[in-house]
Amino acid sequence: MGAGPRGLETAAVFMNRSSPSPGKGARAWRQRPSELVFILAAPLLWLALYNVHFWRETASAMWQPSFNGVLFMGSLFVLALFVQALLLLFLPRVLLRSVASVLFIVAALVAYFSDTYGVFVDKDMLRNVFATDTAEVAGLVNLRLAGYLLLLGALPSVLLWRVDLPRIGFRQRLKERSAFIGIALAVCVVSLFALSASYASFFREHKSTRYFLNPASAVYGAFNLLASQQAEAHHGAVVDIGGQLTRAAAGDGKPVVLFLVIGETARASNFKLAGYARDTTPQLSQLHDLLYFPNTTSCGTATATSLPCIFSHLGRKDFDVATAGSTTNLLDILVRAGLDVQWRDNNSGCKGVCARVPAVVYSPKDDAQLCPTGTYCYDEKMLVGLQDTLRQIQHDTVIVFHQIGSHGPAYAQRYPPQFEVFKPACHTSQLDQCTREEVRNAYDNTIRYTDYNLARQIELLRAAEDRIDGVLMYVSDHGESLGENGVYLHGMPYALAPADQKHVPLMVWTSPGYEQRVRMNRGCLQGRTAGASSHDNIFHTVLGMFEIGSAVYQEPLDMFAACRRKDAPQLVMR
Repeated sequence: MGAGPRGLETAAVFMNRSSPSPGKGARAWRQRPSELVFILAAPLLWLALYNVHFWRETASAMWQPSFNGVLFMGSLFVLALFVQALLLLFLPRVLLRSVASVLFIVAALVAYFSDTYGVFVDKDMLRNVFATDTAEVAGLVNLRLAGYLLLLGALPSVLLWRVDLPRIGFRQRLKERSAFIGIALAVCVVSLFALSASYASFFREHKSTRYFLNPASAVYGAFNLLASQQAEAHHGAVVDIGGQLTRAAAGDGKPVVLFLVIGETARASNFKLAGYARDTTPQLSQLHDLLYFPNTTSCGTATATSLPCIFSHLGRKDFDVATAGSTTNLLDILVRAGLDVQWRDNNSGCKGVCARVPAVVYSPKDDAQLCPTGTYCYDEKMLVGLQDTLRQIQHDTVIVFHQIGSHGPAYAQRYPPQFEVFKPACHTSQLDQCTREEVRNAYDNTIRYTDYNLARQIELLRAAEDRIDGVLMYVSDHGESLGENGVYLHGMPYALAPADQKHVPLMVWTSPGYEQRVRMNRGCLQGRTAGASSHDNIFHTVLGMFEIGSAVYQEPLDMFAACRRKDAPQLVMR
């Protein structure tokens, strides 16, 4: 962690001058620095103790053992100090200690996740944080996190309140701070011009590095998120984007049942179906009638973005959480078209997607066998009673299964012990305490368990073919980093994220009855699997599966449109 109580006290004493309070004698320890010294002391500590990952990434990208290299690193330190000081520079005296205390806590949290998992905090990551639940939070709590919070968060926050700031007039405050801003700007401008080539490379070629600047990047992300949420709040009532619907006339009278399975944190590169060396999908690999799409990309790198995007008509390039939340989605259109729709959630919620359809949320308190940790259930829990449900279905139906899947960092908690095939597996959320091989083993075991659950769902659909025409579609919301280049977990900005956070598995199984019903050409489908696909296709492909026409349906994005009949009579629906 790089810092302890002695180091923090020493830094505080070094940057402040002592002045015992009257009446308290030698026992009193009070600091009376100027406001400007106080404002600079906190950013100096942040840069020295809380930005290990920022400096490591910067040095890896830019350090050269030369005079220019030293000048660049020194000028970057000044520039970063100025940026961090802006967090306090415009605050009145009465707020300085309170805000600085909060920022030390924030900086300690960000430093932990940056140092431990190599992730940084921006608007999308914060959105994901606020969309999580207590079970996810509990999975991240450990002694190392407590150490960061106590030594880098609580301790300096307490010491700040030992600082006795002098009272100065407004004019003196304005004079001091204006002088600092002027000098700092001059130094920054000179540095940027003198080292323009280095800074051009730093800002253009190593954009992700600046997201590690702690806590400035987190504060900037929080303001961006707040602005986004304010925009969401002003969108008003939900707008129906479906328009007039049409639907093909019913076929043989059997209802069509789609199992739409949304995986969690499953990356394509660890699926045997995608060519992975390990046998992580032994059961699905045996299904000759399963279609796997190996070149599929996600809409985002975190659930809070990807999940609503999958069900939105907007597509990744135009997707915005606020806009999506103010319009109807795929499930709403399916309901208006007369389908029965149900959401089954074994994760941290549907992020607003299921707001207008029946939802089942599984409580980890109800089943000690399938929910042994008391925080989440195994995904198998969603299959309990599913056979009986299929017997009772009378109408075309879509059941969405939102899995916990491969959610980290506690991968070993996502599967029962009998699925621990790859050993030794990492059994802690502190991934830095495990080797990369142990982390990969635990993660691969989650994929093998997903394979088991999907195969069981297909078996249930196949067994009910005398009563229904079944379809299963599986796609993961985003991928995961497993230590490549020191990065773990997910949530990086899309443009900067590694491929493993965006490359996701997508597969479809269709029963013979369904293929006959819509006159599906299987050879045509198999020929299309090698093409590029993405989350953008899901909305339109699902509408196409049920032959629903809508104002927002786009046939080119329907993966099966070219392989399905075109002459079915259409029914107009209000």
